[in-house]
Amino acid sequence: MVALPSIPVSRTLLERGLRGLVEAWRGIAGGDRVPVSRDGTLEPRDVERLRSLLNECLEARGGEVSARARAATLGQLYLDLSDEGKRTFLQVLATGFAADAAALDKAIAEVQAATDPAARHMAERRLRQALTPPRQRLLTQFTSLPQGVKFLVDMRADALRFRKEAPELAILDADLEDIFVAWFDVGFLELKRITWNSPAALLEKLIAYEAVHAIESWDDLRNRLDADRRCYAFFHPRMPLEPLIFVEVALVKGIAGNVQALLDQSVPVLDAKEADTAIFYSISNTQVGLRGISFGNFLIKRVVDDLSRDLPNLKTFSTLSPIPGFRKWLDEAVAKGTPDLVTAEAREALGQVLGKRFSKGQLPALLKDYAWVENRALADTLRPVLMRLGARYLLTVDENGRPRDPVARFHLSNGASVHRLNWLGDRSRNGLKQAAGLMVNYLYRLDDIDQNHERFVRDGTIAASAEVRRLADL
Repeated sequence: MVALPSIPVSRTLLERGLRGLVEAWRGIAGGDRVPVSRDGTLEPRDVERLRSLLNECLEARGGEVSARARAATLGQLYLDLSDEGKRTFLQVLATGFAADAAALDKAIAEVQAATDPAARHMAERRLRQALTPPRQRLLTQFTSLPQGVKFLVDMRADALRFRKEAPELAILDADLEDIFVAWFDVGFLELKRITWNSPAALLEKLIAYEAVHAIESWDDLRNRLDADRRCYAFFHPRMPLEPLIFVEVALVKGIAGNVQALLDQSVPVLDAKEADTAIFYSISNTQVGLRGISFGNFLIKRVVDDLSRDLPNLKTFSTLSPIPGFRKWLDEAVAKGTPDLVTAEAREALGQVLGKRFSKGQLPALLKDYAWVENRALADTLRPVLMRLGARYLLTVDENGRPRDPVARFHLSNGASVHRLNWLGDRSRNGLKQAAGLMVNYLYRLDDIDQNHERFVRDGTIAASAEVRRLADL
């Protein structure tokens, strides 16, 4: 089998999807396209034409066919634009089609003046209508088009990209988020298992979207979908070939502690019925435009239920997770002069290995040179230092009382516990850069999930094993 690098895939998918969308919408719009500047920007006259098109969509003259044609024309215009043109388009939408202030004031006054329950109910209904800005009605018109929901998700991704230079887009971002919270309620989502026999277009997207451990080739992907592996994803009915979030699972004996060993293609395939442990080793959100809308907690619970039903031999459910914030936290702690980071004993031992005096301020620079991993004596001396600091990082909270690490927040809020820290669990460059090679197992013990979740949500209690607490020495 020919190996396909993962880097060009996302670009190919984007271009192919864009071409398909433009072609599909051209037929709906009647083949006409609104001309834009050669560089894809919007000149003042183009902005006025855009406002006219938006108002035509709001007036909703004609029937359903006319409405779809107008939406397709508007969507084609957006897809033809450069980033600068798209930013202008979104700015026009955000600032020019807000709720009518006079109508809103009138509706508020009617609610306040209502004297009986029936009148108040009707007044509140009119107030809700007045609160809905016209731009929301414009946005929902795209749902009648093929891939219209995906178009809106990508539009929000653009708005998020442009917010720093165009803060007024925060309004449009909030509108889209409100819409998506309702549309992407977990009750509407479908959990599906992805296998090697799934459509090729979907398998390509797994390669493109994998955000934790890059899929290097088709052989790598096939290994991750073999008989002792599982991959599950949530899908929306209007985005049937677009996974919203997916999780990769390895079926093994015992809790795994090294991701390179877990993904080694040369290891013989294990009979799934002989496995006693399910390791969740990668969870990837795929749609930037759905930021702030959580699916992961429901995904893990559903997958655990499915695996428990299909493979009753599985007794342990654990993750093998990265610790993406550890090195950044450590560097900041050293820079701030945080006490008790490296004990005197550890400094002396490191000095002996390095042949010179060692201070804790040298630790970031030492770790930045990844060659330390190949120096057995140095790695062995660093091990107790980094394991202690890694455990401490996972068990301490920020100024808001939350675990500092985003992956820890996710799993702890879902009812997991910090089970075990793994030395050099990820020797890849990214693993060394983010966490000095450390990885962590979060354990999902079925009898404890609900209690752990409630205690974490109620008072921020971090469930952790005695081993991890001893390591942290807090």
